[in-house]
Amino acid sequence: MQILSVSPDHYALNRNYLNQMHRLRAAVFGGRLEWDVTVTEQGERDQYDDLRPTYILAISAEQKVVGCARLLPGYGPTMLERTFPQLLERGSLNARAAKVESSRFCVDTSLEVGRGGSLHQVTLTMFAGIIEWSMANGYTEIVTATDLRFERILKRAGWPMRRLGDPVAIGNTIAVAGSLPADRASFDTVCPEGYRSTVEHSDVGPLRSAA
Repeated sequence: MQILSVSPDHYALNRNYLNQMHRLRAAVFGGRLEWDVTVTEQGERDQYDDLRPTYILAISAEQKVVGCARLLPGYGPTMLERTFPQLLERGSLNARAAKVESSRFCVDTSLEVGRGGSLHQVTLTMFAGIIEWSMANGYTEIVTATDLRFERILKRAGWPMRRLGDPVAIGNTIAVAGSLPADRASFDTVCPEGYRSTVEHSDVGPLRSAA
């Protein structure tokens, strides 16, 4: 398994992976979780995909996308401020240059390879990939809107989230906004053995697990 970061300049070269990503999002958010999202034959997408985000993808040995997340600069526009301001204590992120928003995080939980620990290896690999990309591109803080179940997963991974407001019922879930550190200590905590990535770095070399 390998982490791949796909910036707007590389959308065309990675069109197959991005198409798989949208289908995975449809299966998870529209299917398994039954969220109120827009799903078409091409998969799930929303207006934030039009803002030229960077995507973090987990790619299996069979060249299948088994995990994904979407990253946008925290100064906006962001999903937290425009779609879920009720999750923020002041309705605003107070965004700064070192803050990035992660959204549409999901993994293929049907994947057998990587099971056995307290958390699936794909989940930990995705966490490590998001942290690596964020650090490599000058971000020190990751903000996100998620639910209470995923908040517990982050805590089990040793990467606890600091809440940015009180939980709120949205649709069929209890949502919460939070902030996560993007630093070497967090990377080392979540990074699974054998971690590999092809992450675009602005000015530093690639991170690797100490294992």
